[in-house]
Amino acid sequence: MTIDDPARPDTPQAPPSEAAPAPDPAPRKAGTWSALRPLVLRLHFYAGVLVAPFLLVAAVSGLLYALSFQAEKVVYAHELEVPVGDTALPLSQQVNIARKVNPNGTVTAVWPSAEPGATTRVLMADPDVSEGTSLAVFVDPYTGDVRGQLPSYGSSGALPLRTWIDGLHRDLHLGDLGRNYSELAASWLWVIALGGLVLWLGRRRRNRRALFVPEGGPASRRRTLSWHGSVGLWAVTGLVLLSATGLTWSRYAGENIGAVQDGLGGATPTLTATVGGAAAGGSSEHEGHGGAHTGGGGTAQGPDIGLDKALEAARAAGIDSPRISVVLPTEGKGYVVKETDTQFPLQLDSAAVNPADGTVVDRLAFADYPLLAKLTRIGIDAHTGVFLGLFNQLALAALALALILLILWGYRMWWLRRPGRPAARGAWRRIPVTLLLPLAAATALVAWFVPLLGLSLLLFLAADLTLALVARVRARSRTTTT
Repeated sequence: MTIDDPARPDTPQAPPSEAAPAPDPAPRKAGTWSALRPLVLRLHFYAGVLVAPFLLVAAVSGLLYALSFQAEKVVYAHELEVPVGDTALPLSQQVNIARKVNPNGTVTAVWPSAEPGATTRVLMADPDVSEGTSLAVFVDPYTGDVRGQLPSYGSSGALPLRTWIDGLHRDLHLGDLGRNYSELAASWLWVIALGGLVLWLGRRRRNRRALFVPEGGPASRRRTLSWHGSVGLWAVTGLVLLSATGLTWSRYAGENIGAVQDGLGGATPTLTATVGGAAAGGSSEHEGHGGAHTGGGGTAQGPDIGLDKALEAARAAGIDSPRISVVLPTEGKGYVVKETDTQFPLQLDSAAVNPADGTVVDRLAFADYPLLAKLTRIGIDAHTGVFLGLFNQLALAALALALILLILWGYRMWWLRRPGRPAARGAWRRIPVTLLLPLAAATALVAWFVPLLGLSLLLFLAADLTLALVARVRARSRTTTT
């Protein structure tokens, strides 16, 4: 939160107009915080300066992503919206219309119109779209007119604009190599945010209001620090949650998080859609950040009651949300009807229907998910802007904007106090051994659990030691010369 130069006092000598509040009359006693503070300052300084560029890219692209939901409604209004009619066509008829428009595609899933004036989205596996993406055919549910065809990605059905921005945010369109940038940013965000919080709260004040309300007055480093700290204090909870949820689907830390979740009995349950009991591809993928639409590209063999009757059977089994996805059967598997309404209260139940006779093979209620699976689902949905709809998206945009400002204010403070030297090296030597050993053990554990954090921390330490060695050699050289 605070990119600061801890080599000098926290509050520089200021003119009377910028005078700091009077210090507490009682002198401070040396203790744990006085020993830890230089170390926290030094870590915060290095992390802020060196990792902030990655965070800035993530924040800017995240801001664009949060705004893309509403932009998508404007850009693709023709495909998404139709005049409200009197009667909707049977869903199977709408699917047949989509098949005629694109006979080379294989229908994998259908998203029925969720509200008056919304189109039905028929999803197809198509060789002309990129891997992991479906071709969506948009059908007017009242007239059967096809409003257009667009690639659709992820469980929220991101269209090309949002898909492109999502890829920029996730991996800079560089594939697996680019994912390292976002994981590095997520790995350090919580460290920088919590470190800044501790530093900001550690500044003793008579007026506690100054913690939460930025100072006014003429531009100065002091005012910049006040805005940086106060806004960071308001944003820190959201930033830590963004960091935690972002790490859940990262390449390296995500595997460790998944293993811990499974070990604690928090794995996402699956739905059984075959008579023999095989799992029907219950998925823990969410939103555009990973995972294509579920449903195979093949067709089921044998008798089939049809899409409309399968949907009626699922409705009778309690799948009553207007927002659903119907995955068509493949060989050996039945229809899977899933609720997709992430507004509160959540409607995320699912049911599998036997295509031969319409019996419900299995039903999975979101209420029966383990607590960790629920929290993971809600957390990722919140991170990706699909939880609570517009409110969620505005909150994400506000957090992204706050992070951008925090980074810019941090660099401005560094520039105003240039050359911005960090705290004196060797701060760890001032920490009591009884505190240093547990701290070192905790750091090692976190570094193992979040590998990119640990690796970059080692690089920071190596760079710091190298700079110290160079400085020592130069000092000896000057001494010898004189």
